[in-house]
Amino acid sequence: MPPQSSALIQGDAPPTSIERAFTKPVKSDPQRAKEKAAVQRLLDGIDIPEKSSSRLPSGKSRTKAQAANVVESLRERVEHRRELRRARRAVRKAFGVDTRPSARKRAALMMGLGAMTLGSVAATGSSRNVDRPAIVAPVLIDATTQRVHAMEISASEAFKQALIEEEGVRQTVYRDVAGYPTVGIGHLVLPEDGLRVGDTIAYDQVLDFLEGDLDKAEDAVRRLVGDLPLYQHEFDALLDLVYNVGEGNVSQHKSPRLNAAINAGDYESIADELHYHHAAGKKAKGLEIRSERRSSMFEQASYENPRDA
Repeated sequence: MPPQSSALIQGDAPPTSIERAFTKPVKSDPQRAKEKAAVQRLLDGIDIPEKSSSRLPSGKSRTKAQAANVVESLRERVEHRRELRRARRAVRKAFGVDTRPSARKRAALMMGLGAMTLGSVAATGSSRNVDRPAIVAPVLIDATTQRVHAMEISASEAFKQALIEEEGVRQTVYRDVAGYPTVGIGHLVLPEDGLRVGDTIAYDQVLDFLEGDLDKAEDAVRRLVGDLPLYQHEFDALLDLVYNVGEGNVSQHKSPRLNAAINAGDYESIADELHYHHAAGKKAKGLEIRSERRSSMFEQASYENPRDA
């Protein structure tokens, strides 16, 4: 029986179809090197970022349908990256190729690798099952049913939908109610963005800004609450607050009562401190409605838009 690649015996997951395809005889170094080079050329040839086919109409949109469209685009991006990671792991295990961490088309990868290894698979016959150690699945904590550490929570799909409804989607840089240049889904334009009022960005850039801003806001919430456990909806409400007003405005200096409530573990008082109604020194109706929605999110796990009532 031909020896099997030791790379396929290692790991903690069942073998994928790609891995099973690489169960093959030991090859000479020149042949192995040639095969590695071919795989690397394949990877280089499909080094193409994933682009969303979705497009948004011009102007500002707060509709549920538009928000759902953006959320679906984000979900597709996440799934695409997950599939690429699986494909890269299979290539590294089989060939020891160091794949570069950029987006690649998984379908093209599978077809290319399948064609390259068809001969070796046919020569060895059907692949044999490899004995693997038993896998113990991690215990997943459901933050919708019990409070958990903020490090274990990230933005929910329901929150993303609500956030996009509140912020709207703008592909042209504009000034928000406080006068700051803004674009996308409430993205504050930074000097490194190289944008000014009136400039237009692509839909994929809207998604890039949103993902980056959500990551920063999630980290800010974790710093804000420390070890205080939260439900998913409580985390989402605080996330909306930070995304809306910025981390600086929820600091001990700017929001002492909010921080005191967090330090005391007083959830009712935290809910009382989620209302921010002013921008540039003036009360804004939109911020009042958003604060009402945020409070309902924290206290009642309701993500509904008060404007629809």
